[in-house]
Amino acid sequence: MAKGKSTVFFCRECGYESPKWMGQCPGCREWNTFVEEPAAGKAGGSAVGRPSGRAVQPVTLSKVEMSGQQRYSSGISELDRVLGGGIVPGSLVLVGGDPGIGKSTLLLQMCRNLAAFGRKVLYISGEESLQQIRLRAQRVGDFTENLLLLCETNLDDIAEVLKREKPEVTIIDSIQTMYSETVASAPGSVSQVRQATGVFLQLAKSSENTIFLVGHMTKEGVVAGPRVLEHMVDTVLYFEGDRQAAYRILRGVKNRFGSTNEIGVFEMRKEGLAEVQNPSEYMLNGKPEGASGSVVACSVEGTRPILVEIQALICKTGFGLPRRTAAGADLNRVNLLMAVLEKRAGINLSSCDAYINIAGGVRMNEPAIDLGIVLAVVSSFREVPISDKTICFGEVGLSGEVRAVSMALQRVQEAAKLGFERCILPKVCMTENMKCTGMEMIGVSNVREAIAYIK
Repeated sequence: MAKGKSTVFFCRECGYESPKWMGQCPGCREWNTFVEEPAAGKAGGSAVGRPSGRAVQPVTLSKVEMSGQQRYSSGISELDRVLGGGIVPGSLVLVGGDPGIGKSTLLLQMCRNLAAFGRKVLYISGEESLQQIRLRAQRVGDFTENLLLLCETNLDDIAEVLKREKPEVTIIDSIQTMYSETVASAPGSVSQVRQATGVFLQLAKSSENTIFLVGHMTKEGVVAGPRVLEHMVDTVLYFEGDRQAAYRILRGVKNRFGSTNEIGVFEMRKEGLAEVQNPSEYMLNGKPEGASGSVVACSVEGTRPILVEIQALICKTGFGLPRRTAAGADLNRVNLLMAVLEKRAGINLSSCDAYINIAGGVRMNEPAIDLGIVLAVVSSFREVPISDKTICFGEVGLSGEVRAVSMALQRVQEAAKLGFERCILPKVCMTENMKCTGMEMIGVSNVREAIAYIK
């Protein structure tokens, strides 16, 4: 760096540091992500060759002692499912989501349950006063004396409190409000967020204290601050859903202690977030009867089959270029499936507008819903409704073939519980065990065979 220069440039995505501005980041290859911030002052010599007060020795894997304390429940089964079975002591968890979607409410409900279980919990807020937290807590329920509240944003003061109180669970609401006096930049900047996360990471790993960080979201739908923030934490949870709707979906994006395929479904009520134990039944509420362009498909999130309603509206375009819109599904995947229908099934969709929607606002990316999208498009195009007691699932390839999907038996069993009588599925997925479900099983090998059942 040039002598006397007091600022450096950081990449918002990966945290790459440069003495000058660059259009493209050499680290993550993203464009226009560099921001200028004050350079941190020297805090002593280099870490390499620095004398240490203790000898650091590596150990073999067999000599590593396992702690007797394993996971423990948060008191919210849907949250435990996304976390991989419960809270891991000493872990660092990031919870992100749009403002007002329910991040603080969910964590406050978790604090109430943990305090009732006898665990010591510390809730640190940098955005609300103690009175505001109590007003919100009155909606959630009664709290025990094991819950401690603190309104502070200084990292040094927070670290002293954590070392003195030694809580088992700590909530930081939010990470963008925390600041360190050793970093000469405003709270919420790249340097401050990275510094604060590093401090909480050390505090969590040096004790059995599990720390939950609340992160704000940007317009692009990612956590505000450097992308390195997600790399530092153990688990990243995202809240999805429309603030105006009653449902909320908690999805795991990263989890060092479990699967990232699980989701938790919640319903926003006056008293807080309520768990939805049967998401399939909840997603199908209000489904129209006898309407064309509507079909029920089955997707799997982790180990849980979820039935969703796929809606399609196909109409003649009034412009030279047809319009294609998809809500809840990948638009590129929808365009691909419509091209397969034109090429392999002879259905002319090039002069039609197409609107695809997954009811309930949930977003599904599993290929198993391909067959549902295809049948919904054909049903709307021909103005022929599909039976309300029919369910379908299967991946569609470019040759028009219907390919196998995982957990076919569990999908059929979930549909049988909700009263469905007929299932259209890939022929290669049909087994003898499916006959005991009492449903009519229709195996198809390509889209032409599947479309033939729309009458």
